[in-house]
Amino acid sequence: MSEPRHCPAVLIAAPASGQGKTTVTAALARLHRNQGRKVRVFKCGPDFLDPMILERASGAPVYQLDLWMVGADESRRLLWQAAGEADLILIEGVMGLFDGTPSSADLARYFGVPVLGVIDGTAMAQTFGALALGLARYQPDLPFAGVLANRVGTVRHAQLLEGSLTEGLRWYGALSRETGIELPSRHLGLVQASELNDLDVRLDAAAAALASTCEVELPPAVTFAAPDLVPAEPLLEGVTIAVAHDEAFAFTYGASLDLLRAMGAELVFFSPIRDSVLPAADSLYLPGGYPELHHLALSQNTSMLNAIRQHHQAGKPLLAECGGMLYLLDALTDVDGQRAELVGLLAGEAVMQKRLAALALQTVALPEGELRGHTYHHSLTSTELQPIARGISPNGGRGAEAVYRDGRMTASYVHFYFPSNPQAVAALFKP
Repeated sequence: MSEPRHCPAVLIAAPASGQGKTTVTAALARLHRNQGRKVRVFKCGPDFLDPMILERASGAPVYQLDLWMVGADESRRLLWQAAGEADLILIEGVMGLFDGTPSSADLARYFGVPVLGVIDGTAMAQTFGALALGLARYQPDLPFAGVLANRVGTVRHAQLLEGSLTEGLRWYGALSRETGIELPSRHLGLVQASELNDLDVRLDAAAAALASTCEVELPPAVTFAAPDLVPAEPLLEGVTIAVAHDEAFAFTYGASLDLLRAMGAELVFFSPIRDSVLPAADSLYLPGGYPELHHLALSQNTSMLNAIRQHHQAGKPLLAECGGMLYLLDALTDVDGQRAELVGLLAGEAVMQKRLAALALQTVALPEGELRGHTYHHSLTSTELQPIARGISPNGGRGAEAVYRDGRMTASYVHFYFPSNPQAVAALFKP
């Protein structure tokens, strides 16, 4: 039986989305990394964009933690594993601290990780203290480390916010709202790390700002219980999977790719934008991403469109998620009305919307077994195809995403978290 492990850890949370959790988490990670520490960062809940930034900031892979999608046992294993190699564990929360079921607060309480509350101090004075007190005391059994003010104006402004704290709440400092620190966003969230040429400059600037104004000593050590370690079965031994990966398709969970490898699969990556042929592979994985930003280039790469059609016609497995599914449709129209014809393996078209179309956790009962994941998209799809299954949101949300199938091709808006059912995933990819 493995022994428990101990490592300083803190969960960075906020009253709501948009308060700057990722900026603060990335700044903390880069600061401690620059001081010679090994930092491991995790992200609460389903997310692809924040982990890209956090991975660059920390220099280490970033994985999800979630009591429902990932599960308590797998979350425990990931934290215990990280505690054995890191000097500091940072966990970025999702949405508001108490939002959702399970929430970031539920995760912090379950693993005994203290919460650092990040509050946007823009246009705020003494009310900052009331909001901080609410975060700290709303659930009395929640471990709470203190608060940090983000986007403050002047030194006097920071002092005013600090002076508003009561009941012994700890002040961790303030981060300026300088434009050189903030991370830019678009419709699905932060801009992908690979698209930000000045990302390292921003991260170093944010780290330097934290070092000059905030408490940066390590938080107290947290004890992470040893998990039951169960090795993956070699269900995909000898199977080669081609994985789309470029500016249009980059929404993959590191834990999902790790699982495929652990089950024996060989992963080969390719670009549907630039490559003219598919790599030699038994199966094909088209994850989500931003095809709507590159649909004209994707449409013009006719040799790749033909290669994917031939892969399907040969009866080989193909899994397409969200943006990957849009790529398989007859056509995709962006928010400016530009229409591009694409692979055409799924009869129908998608049109990008300016507003969010769906956001929900999902569990889907496929013939291969039940898989968990989430949906998050700004497009609407019209098709006469009949789904083989529909997702169910555990929170009772409106999301009920369809899953389509034609031969060995499976396509849906749902981003699946593969470790939620390794046997089902193996069945989807196995020739």
